[in-house]
Amino acid sequence: MGLVAVTAGLFALGAYLGRDLSYGWGFAAFIASFGLLIGLSFAARRSEQLAIGLLFGFGVLIGLGTAPTIAHYASTNPQSVWQAGGATALFIAGFGAAGYATRRDLSGVARACFWALLALIVFGIVTIFVRIPNGALIYSIAGLVIFAGFTAFDFQRLRRTQDIRAAPLLAASIFLDVLNVFLLLLSLFNRD
Repeated sequence: MGLVAVTAGLFALGAYLGRDLSYGWGFAAFIASFGLLIGLSFAARRSEQLAIGLLFGFGVLIGLGTAPTIAHYASTNPQSVWQAGGATALFIAGFGAAGYATRRDLSGVARACFWALLALIVFGIVTIFVRIPNGALIYSIAGLVIFAGFTAFDFQRLRRTQDIRAAPLLAASIFLDVLNVFLLLLSLFNRD
């Protein structure tokens, strides 16, 4: 969990430094962060230090990438950023504790969540071109349900994993759960 905390701190640093970035530069940082995430999956097998460095670089770059979005929400409805942060902490604590404590194998839940996430991505692309009443609300709530499952699964993996080399990848998974829940709640709290 220490790696997750440091990555979150570096995310906050990146978001602070990138608060004045244009959406174009934010998008470039967002794409670069996923390049680091792919590199992290390969580096985790070879070098723990390299994997941790890539994880921390990912935290900074994803912070830079999401900074324009967070800055927009902070300028239009600053209270929603704090509400989303608090609700994210409660959400992750609740579903993380449930996943950590359960003895039932949640790998089937993770598979279902993966396919549901792919369907949600397709739904998001469709809503760009087709107006669906309450599409953003449906997207946010479905995303929260999906990431509830991922959060429980990742915390169960945290309890069961003995391999220290898996720590950077597991930290990245938990951090992505936290980030996605935060962004979904931020969207939910800023509905028109």
